[in-house]
Amino acid sequence: MSTATTEPASPLPEPKSKRLVALDAFRGFDMFWIVGGESLIVALAKLGHGQVSEAIEAQMEHKSWSGVAFYDLIFPTFAFIIGVSLVFSLSRTLTEVGRAAAIRRILVRSFILFLVGVFYYNGLADGWDKVRWVGVLQRLAIGYCGAGILFCFFKARGLAISAAVILIGYWAMLTFVPIRDVNLERKQARQLMQEKGKTNVADLYYSTTARVTGKFDDGLNVVQHFDFEHLPGRKYDGNYDPEGILSNIPAVATCLLGALVGLFLKNSNKSSQQKVAFLCLAGFISVGLGFLWGIQFPVIKKIWTSSYVLVAAGYSTLGLALFYQVIEVWGFSKWATPFVWIGMNPITIYIAFSILSFSKLADRFVGGPVRASLNSYFPLVHSAMVVLLMFLFVRFLYKRKIFLRL
Repeated sequence: MSTATTEPASPLPEPKSKRLVALDAFRGFDMFWIVGGESLIVALAKLGHGQVSEAIEAQMEHKSWSGVAFYDLIFPTFAFIIGVSLVFSLSRTLTEVGRAAAIRRILVRSFILFLVGVFYYNGLADGWDKVRWVGVLQRLAIGYCGAGILFCFFKARGLAISAAVILIGYWAMLTFVPIRDVNLERKQARQLMQEKGKTNVADLYYSTTARVTGKFDDGLNVVQHFDFEHLPGRKYDGNYDPEGILSNIPAVATCLLGALVGLFLKNSNKSSQQKVAFLCLAGFISVGLGFLWGIQFPVIKKIWTSSYVLVAAGYSTLGLALFYQVIEVWGFSKWATPFVWIGMNPITIYIAFSILSFSKLADRFVGGPVRASLNSYFPLVHSAMVVLLMFLFVRFLYKRKIFLRL
């Protein structure tokens, strides 16, 4: 009598995880303000008069130094979203190819994004001494690299401790490391040069022997002094750069805080409504702690202070919670489709917005005689045309499945 043998069935492939539309939409919403949204809202506000219009315009501008406006949150929100996103992408990569290969991918992608940033700021066109080695894309590359590598080694507790060490360490450095008692802000430096009979800023700086600690003024702090001494190439603010060397350190913490949120969203043991409630609570706590810390360590975007990291991460968490509630919990997603178009190609539209010059392209539609007939309404119509062209561009890329993956 023969016995039939059956081979064990091959395991079925695991179903692909559902894409988090709320995250794509929130990323696109954030980028929208950089690629036309800010100009559109300012143009609308200028048609009105009074305190409301002035308040709206003020929120669409960066704070000159300390404090935070709506527009000061755009950049850190994108860095925060990078942290959220890497949880989903790197978790899959670690499972498929392992830690060593994942780290290689992180390093390669970060290096490419860093080079794209150098190219974005005119590359080598003006010579080595005019290269801007730091900038928005370079900071995103460094933040992604640092947070990504830490994610490959640590779980949630380790990531939280890493973020805390970075933020506290950065505060300690700016608070206790002595610097020369000389303000490098352009107007301040010129005035000091006249008073002390110096012909250039370097002579003024290196001839100053007095030291101070715990200074957070524009031009008088550890971060900007370090840039003056060690940052090569072109510095955006003359003597230092708003995306300078040391301020990239807390930017890693911004990404790490995003990664912690991403880990919580990925937790299948929590219901969607529980996730929203937690995000709201965490967001309010982060904002509160940030402003509380800001009493001693001011909230300053240009040197990315630790208090600024907490405030920005808190608002980013609240924004993501809102998008998650509306799109993932309530199921209202059609309204966010244009933002998803942007969110699926954020780096592409960021680069294209400058290189393709959407503003000049809009002039071809509403410039000349059209502009003359519009009078005071021209800025609004022009901004609306820029936004329309931008949406058409990202829709074209989305429909043809053209995505720039770095």
